[in-house]
Amino acid sequence: MAKILVLDDEPSILLMLKKMLEKAGHDVNIALNGKIGMELFDKDKPDLLITDLIMPEKEGLETIFELRRKYPDLKIIAISGGGRIGSDGYLPGAKLLGANAVFPKPLIPKEFLKAVSDLLGEEKKV
Repeated sequence: MAKILVLDDEPSILLMLKKMLEKAGHDVNIALNGKIGMELFDKDKPDLLITDLIMPEKEGLETIFELRRKYPDLKIIAISGGGRIGSDGYLPGAKLLGANAVFPKPLIPKEFLKAVSDLLGEEKKV
């Protein structure tokens, strides 16, 4: 069982991802923005970070940049609906800053869970 931290400013997305990942056997913590997420990260040291890119307080690109510098081996998945410019405007930047995988919203659960398993080095459960 891996420890996963999910950051998203949409409570419905947070709850959906929490339930999906817990059903897959993971211990999941959630936060509404990167500022809260950084505090939780420093306490819990999760195995995987899943972050939205457009959030108040501290957005996902900044969070990825900071965590990648501090924890070069951290596994990171970036997700985005893209706001006004669409997810294609942000996801390539997340990849450049060190995200291991990127997904546009709405997520395709089977593909998303496969990426989670692959990054965590798990046997195929999905």
